[in-house]
Amino acid sequence: MIIKPRTRGFICTTAHPAGCAVQVQEQVNYVQAQPKFAGPRNVLVIGASTGYGLAARIAAAFGAGAATIGVYRPSTATEMRTASAGWYNSAAFEELAHTAGLHSYSVCGDAFAAETKERTIQLIRSELGQVDLVIYSVASARRTDPQTGEVRHSVLKPVGSTYTNTTVNFHTGELSTVQIEPASEKEIEDTVHVMGGEDWQLWIEALGNAGVLAPDAVTLAFSYIGSELTKAVYRDGTIGRAKDHLEATAAQLNTQLSSTGGRAYVAVSKGLVTQSSSAIPVVPLYISVLYKVMKQQGLHEGCIGQAFRLYTDFLYNPEGTPVDELGRIRIDDREMSPAVQAEVDRIWPMLTTENVYKYTDLLGYRREFFQLFGFETEGTDYEADVDPVVPIRNRY
Repeated sequence: MIIKPRTRGFICTTAHPAGCAVQVQEQVNYVQAQPKFAGPRNVLVIGASTGYGLAARIAAAFGAGAATIGVYRPSTATEMRTASAGWYNSAAFEELAHTAGLHSYSVCGDAFAAETKERTIQLIRSELGQVDLVIYSVASARRTDPQTGEVRHSVLKPVGSTYTNTTVNFHTGELSTVQIEPASEKEIEDTVHVMGGEDWQLWIEALGNAGVLAPDAVTLAFSYIGSELTKAVYRDGTIGRAKDHLEATAAQLNTQLSSTGGRAYVAVSKGLVTQSSSAIPVVPLYISVLYKVMKQQGLHEGCIGQAFRLYTDFLYNPEGTPVDELGRIRIDDREMSPAVQAEVDRIWPMLTTENVYKYTDLLGYRREFFQLFGFETEGTDYEADVDPVVPIRNRY
């Protein structure tokens, strides 16, 4: 079939396997162009198919020669319907890893489910013995409670008061004012349940109890802080409450693991175009301004640049892992530099529909949004007839 992008709001309902493969290859090329580093040996990435999870897997495999296991949701394609971009990304990664002689395996299932955890443990035991790095990079709109079976849903809302700010339709470039009503206590609780650290802790406990977690294992989850412009709807909102829980979980896990030489961290990342960020009002406009400023100042990084620096400058830095006063790794250091934030703050009040392309990189934002799904990628023939059914090597 000839695959074209079909959008519904902040979601693209189609994905292009060839475009996804090109983008995975580009990330591999980036890592291979950097110096090799001494890092993890056996890596488990929970939520490995897109974004930071995928980048962390690529950087560990092609930068440190690590064996990797990726856990992600299955996706079924037919002759008339594409699979997800994450599925195509993972298929491309497995092929490239195989060609490079790297050990890699895919576990397809719901990361929240006990059954997925058990299959992953069995795979580690049979193929790797133990893992010494566990990356937790799960972003989901819902989670089934493992105790009650209740389905909980996360929401993106402020806490305490209505939030009003400027947002953009990144498809049309039209700016408007958005008002978001505050979340209820139930919505806050459910968002923490879905996006907080509970499942991360369940994974580490399951791996430890099964004896497949190396004594000196490192584990890490991703968080975000962002600027004052997005603070009310993000860091001080429902998702921020979930990130607070995630960071508290990191401290608890660090205490548990430290007795055998292990470590646990939260890495605060920079603002990037992701499916999750595109769903949050105001954030696409903020990131469009941020991209403009950081590119002008020579500071811009994508997921793969962030992941590589996470390993070399932080987790496996020979001089130790630098952290902030709360014990967090700050790979958002360049985004949050005073020079970058001052310029973003200067531009923000000037923005209108008429000048948005002058003062922001909205075109770059829109391009990267479609690239999340394998579109608008150089070197891809989008008029070619392609098979949407793509198998994954070493799938368990």
